[in-house]
Amino acid sequence: MNIVEVKDRTNVLVEQLLKVWESSVRATHLFLSNEEIENIKKYVPQALKEISYLILFNDESNRPVGFMGINHQMLEMLFIAAKNRGQGIGKQLLNYGVERFNINELAVNEQNPQAKGFYEHMGFKVYKRTELDEQGKPYPLLYMRREI
Repeated sequence: MNIVEVKDRTNVLVEQLLKVWESSVRATHLFLSNEEIENIKKYVPQALKEISYLILFNDESNRPVGFMGINHQMLEMLFIAAKNRGQGIGKQLLNYGVERFNINELAVNEQNPQAKGFYEHMGFKVYKRTELDEQGKPYPLLYMRREI
């Protein structure tokens, strides 16, 4: 398994990452309805193509099983395929992002306590809360910074 930074976001790669994203979201974002997931899914390919830095975690067959996206020093996305959760992939990706890109901030859904706990374990602390997510939906966000 290996970590790879990708510049070329081909349609094939975007489709692979969309599957990872959906698997991850269905396993962790239990507060979202199927309809909401399908609606959000429409915007994921564009986000994958526009994110400044896209880093993959590939399995032995060189297929992505996790990925993260970074803008400036902010972690914008981190998703691990459901079947690969609990294997340390998120930790390896986040550590890579902290070391290479100096990630020091992120936002996480308050209704995703596993993710919040993971980020706290990785040294991030909540500094701000919003009632609505970035699309104006009633999903509170917790903004977290890395304790240095």
